Amino acid sequence: MANFLVLILVLNFLLYKPVLKIIEKRNQKIEDSREKVRSLDETIEQKMAQYEEQIRLARAEAALQRDAIRDEGTERGREIIGAVREEVSNHLEKFKVQLHKETDDARVSLREQTRMIAREISEKVLGRGVQ
Repeated sequence: MANFLVLILVLNFLLYKPVLKIIEKRNQKIEDSREKVRSLDETIEQKMAQYEEQIRLARAEAALQRDAIRDEGTERGREIIGAVREEVSNHLEKFKVQLHKETDDARVSLREQTRMIAREISEKVLGRGVQ
């Protein structure tokens, strides 16, 4: 029995305690690794949240810029259309003035030709000169 007790004490000091210390160290390392993993997971989640927030803000900014550019383009288009309408209106007005002038010139010319033709017809019909 004494040999058995001595064997247990010797095995306890030489085998059990060192093995238990190694197992305890291993368990502690595993727990530390788990804590690091949890910490890294939290960091990753925070970074992803920041990333998603930045993407959301960038999309919102892009939408604002797109709307501003579209509004600017629309305004510029209105300005161009207004300028073209004014130019067309000016050309139309000039054309009308020119048309009236040419019409008046044609009427004067036709009146003179009508008088000359009427005089020629009268002279031929009457057989003498008419004033």
